Amino acid sequence: MTSTTANAAQWDAWDGATGDFWVDHADDFDRGVAAYTPALVRAAALEPGHRVLDVGCGTGVITRTAARLVTASGHAHGVDLSARMLELARRRAHDEHLTNTSFTQADAQVHPFDPAIVDVVVSRHGAMFFDDPVAAFANLARALKPGGRLVLLVWQAFDRNPFLHRILGALNPGTQGPPADGRPSPLSFADPARAEAVLTAAGFTAVDVQPEEQDMDFGPDVDTAFDYLTAQHAGLIAQLDPAARTEALRRLRVSLEQHYEPGRGVRYRSACWLITART
Repeated sequence: MTSTTANAAQWDAWDGATGDFWVDHADDFDRGVAAYTPALVRAAALEPGHRVLDVGCGTGVITRTAARLVTASGHAHGVDLSARMLELARRRAHDEHLTNTSFTQADAQVHPFDPAIVDVVVSRHGAMFFDDPVAAFANLARALKPGGRLVLLVWQAFDRNPFLHRILGALNPGTQGPPADGRPSPLSFADPARAEAVLTAAGFTAVDVQPEEQDMDFGPDVDTAFDYLTAQHAGLIAQLDPAARTEALRRLRVSLEQHYEPGRGVRYRSACWLITART
């Protein structure tokens, strides 16, 4: 493992309680964002024989998808801060009989990747948490072959994502959501101009930012969605006094009921940027 003092907070979170939550709810999360996978895979343009690096791979859905596409002649390698998520990723790759995957617990901002051996770097919602994003992406650029491709999926602004502002608004009216000023957060790349500036400073060229919108799937029924979201936001809910907590949970259930469709489950609209660049 390699880490930095600057990234200590991210290590503590992702290799601690935050990572544990995503392991315990891995299928819920993967189902929620599954509609984005086809666009990410198309942009990656993976071919047999490619070597792929999946940054912030979590439990390895994209890593395993890439491994199938690059076939046995290629390789897909996932890196993440969470030991528990990587343990699950390895187990699922083994269960799916994928022999061309590997996983490393590492901070992609500083990890000494072998230079110029990767054809494509991909990240599905895993590249928004770097303490120093220019340094991080410069490090990833060094791992890419000349002309190699970077493909990122990152969230758009808070007000463009009903799954954020309506759910958080139900639990805590008036919330401004995660910071979108460049600090590590789910919204650190919400400004496409900033994303382009960071990647250009890191040595990438041909930076392209395209909007991608999909429904987030929170489960087949209101009770399932309610249980998942109250667990996800347990810290926020615990800060409320009993009366406020009761009202917040009532508002959340009302919102979930409004977004429930028979046969489709509980769905909220969401918006991402699909970012591509080359070395």
